[in-house]
Amino acid sequence: MHICGPAAQYAYSEDRIYTPPDALLPDYLLLAETLGLQRVVFVQPSVYDTDNTVMLAAMESCPLENRGVAVVKAQVSEAEIESLHQAGVRGVRLNLVDVTDPNADLPLQKIERLAVRIARFDWHIELLLHVDDFPNLDKDLSDLPVDVVISHVGYFRPGSSPENPGFQALIRLMKSKRCWTKLTAPYRVSSESHPYADARPFAGALIEEASERLVWGSDWPHVRISTQMPNDGELLELFLDWAGDPEIAHRILVENPARLYGF
Repeated sequence: MHICGPAAQYAYSEDRIYTPPDALLPDYLLLAETLGLQRVVFVQPSVYDTDNTVMLAAMESCPLENRGVAVVKAQVSEAEIESLHQAGVRGVRLNLVDVTDPNADLPLQKIERLAVRIARFDWHIELLLHVDDFPNLDKDLSDLPVDVVISHVGYFRPGSSPENPGFQALIRLMKSKRCWTKLTAPYRVSSESHPYADARPFAGALIEEASERLVWGSDWPHVRISTQMPNDGELLELFLDWAGDPEIAHRILVENPARLYGF
């Protein structure tokens, strides 16, 4: 989930492509209580670029056990990584879409340099990208010294299919034990309204092929969407329907994030 604001207190990046309304920790804690969530993973939103101040403040004041995924400068120092690690950060995020200058290619040199810097801390790199753009994703990322996390069921574009070469490359990378995928935000990959039926085959393929490398997330507060605002209870129920088996659901909701984030 993301914390945004208060805008009157914390300035957004001038390079942002959207301005969200305030989405604050007390609101999320009410949601967590309603859904029965006991752990939180804070993810730095793109609107703050590399200024993690808002996220770190929320992590410090959050009464629930939590971890963070930060955004850092390419030349981030080891001392800064150490400080973030002590605060509970366990990964760094690179946005390759939803930014002012989206990348047509994987910035492999940047990814590799960052991976070397964070490897000692056993962090991961989270990539926000469209997997259908990268049919060689498994080969491109196979030699990294850290795990990779892919957001939003692969963030494929609506109208794609599970046979898409990029999606198949994602599955291969997951099966190699080098990659995790988040079962988040089906509304970002679907051309339909809830229950996002055209996203189900993708989720089903990931669950069937590599359920031990999946985690779930709320993606609250669902920033920058042009479709109807999703109901968070329905999103959690949809995941449980996708999982089908309570053991698989427990693996994805509890066991896998404990391994990935160090809970």
